[in-house]
Amino acid sequence: MNTLSISSARVVPALNDRIAIVTGAASGIGHAQARLYAAAGAQVVAVDRSSDALLELVSTIRGDGDKAVSITADLTSTSDIARLVKETTDQFGRIDILANTAGLHDGYVRSLETSDELWDRLFDVNVKAVFRLTNAVLPGMLERGHGVIVNIASVASFVAGGGGPAYTASKHAIMGYTRQLAHEYGRKGIRANAVCPGMVETGMTREVLSDSTSRFVKAVNAVPAGRFAQPEDIADVALFLATDAARFMHGAGVMVDGGLTVR
Repeated sequence: MNTLSISSARVVPALNDRIAIVTGAASGIGHAQARLYAAAGAQVVAVDRSSDALLELVSTIRGDGDKAVSITADLTSTSDIARLVKETTDQFGRIDILANTAGLHDGYVRSLETSDELWDRLFDVNVKAVFRLTNAVLPGMLERGHGVIVNIASVASFVAGGGGPAYTASKHAIMGYTRQLAHEYGRKGIRANAVCPGMVETGMTREVLSDSTSRFVKAVNAVPAGRFAQPEDIADVALFLATDAARFMHGAGVMVDGGLTVR
């Protein structure tokens, strides 16, 4: 298998000029994923609602000699999803990899305090947007007989406590959807898998993690890894799932939680 060395201490599998859409690329896991996919040889289409942050990301990637373009889109909009897929296929001819990374957290709001609006917002972004974008990309993948879908799920896809009920239910839904995709399309050349992070330091969680006395920080510090994750820790696994090294993985939910769920 071809490899691409990006530092003296690191060798990553090459993505061989594959076309990869990465959502949520303006920050956090998506940002790290876009940079790592590009370093591994992919042409990255970085997607988010924040155009300024995307332009900065693309400039950084291109400055490293890798390839990326940005498309600003609201993934809760069906017209934006259609435009995203059309612009990508018009420019590159195909989509090989779809990384559904964009997502929202509910701030651990308990069920009795969860409004219909919060519940709907979480499901619109975390579930329905993934469903719609995947369905928009799948026909082209099926026509070519090859495609990779990497969803960002969560430890909250399996256990309670990673969020409030809206977040936990939405991430359970993503894991179920990932498995169903593998069941329906695996024999047709589509690989669908999910990465299931524990606590990751991103813009979405930084406020919670900044309080060293909080029960969340204490719980994270008690895990075998002894720390919370950085976005790159998750992006490394998302890269593996996108490569041919994961060719026999279908419908998997890969825990990347520092050992949070070992007990």
